[in-house]
Amino acid sequence: MRIAYRMVITAAAVMIPALDSAIGQSAVASPPPPYPAPGRMVDVGGWRLHLNCTGDSTRSAPTVILEPGIGDFSVEWSLVQPGVAKFARVCSYDRAGDGWSDTGPDPRTFHQIVYELHTLLTNAGVRPPYILAGHSYGGWLIHEYRAEFATEVAGMVFVDAGALDPWRMTPDRGLVRSSQLVSGRRIPPVKTSGPLREADVPQVAMNQIMRGTTRAAQTANEAPRDKLPPEAQAMRTWALGRWQHAAAANNPFEADELAALNARLAEKKEYPFDDMPLIVLTRGVAEESGQDGKAFEAEHRQDHAAVAHLSRVGKLIVAERSGHHIQIQEPELVIKAIQEVLQAAASPRR
Repeated sequence: MRIAYRMVITAAAVMIPALDSAIGQSAVASPPPPYPAPGRMVDVGGWRLHLNCTGDSTRSAPTVILEPGIGDFSVEWSLVQPGVAKFARVCSYDRAGDGWSDTGPDPRTFHQIVYELHTLLTNAGVRPPYILAGHSYGGWLIHEYRAEFATEVAGMVFVDAGALDPWRMTPDRGLVRSSQLVSGRRIPPVKTSGPLREADVPQVAMNQIMRGTTRAAQTANEAPRDKLPPEAQAMRTWALGRWQHAAAANNPFEADELAALNARLAEKKEYPFDDMPLIVLTRGVAEESGQDGKAFEAEHRQDHAAVAHLSRVGKLIVAERSGHHIQIQEPELVIKAIQEVLQAAASPRR
């Protein structure tokens, strides 16, 4: 079956080879960010992450944690966070290498990112329980967070999250499932020190990265991101033009980590999340047309229905006016879903 190719992420995405044998030649220094960080910079072990928490800090209800998609950072939630802050304590953050955050260790595995988020929240004094909301790639990360720190998670909201066995375009095998790319390699342990430096990146790789970031900066605010506030758009243009942005997405172990996530979910045949409050938001506007597009969208909906079924009380909601970026196109729907999950998690009956 041919699938709409533009919806498939290439498995041969930017990978940074031979970091330990690189020579240190500098890329063109980037200017400082156009705006100061709205939150605070928190040390997580020799590198700092940007954490922006808003809303009443005295609330005893769970804190909402917003996890962005791949290549995105805290500004992607600019239309959601103010609304959530009216009824909850809510935190967005920038993963290492993106937004205002420092570059972290390489590679950027799910395990590494979840370790850093957990350390960030701990060091910042943001105590559990949490309601985790993840968009796209961020859906995999909140899956991983719950797998590692289940007792800290009181509820989850998936915002058009990635499939657990997505399609991938490969240079030699064409279109394959992620599960067909499992290498069996040992996923590297979490690194608690040694953030990636510019001098660690081979010049050939740096040249390739800089060509890509130049293109990315030029298209940083195409629709629907043109709906974001001007300050958010300016930050996206700046951030996507830096080599750190590419390094932040370097995970050659993605297929193996997804396979491990699926294996853990399969250990309990029905309702792995028991009765945890869970809402899955799925797009209602197709990203592709034609027969291939229809097949892809039907599969996309089925994937999300399966995620909703992970909990006895899971719910699937269609964002009728949105494509992939529901948090930008229908932010009120995301806000409402977070509020519903929060209320369910805070209910005395639980």
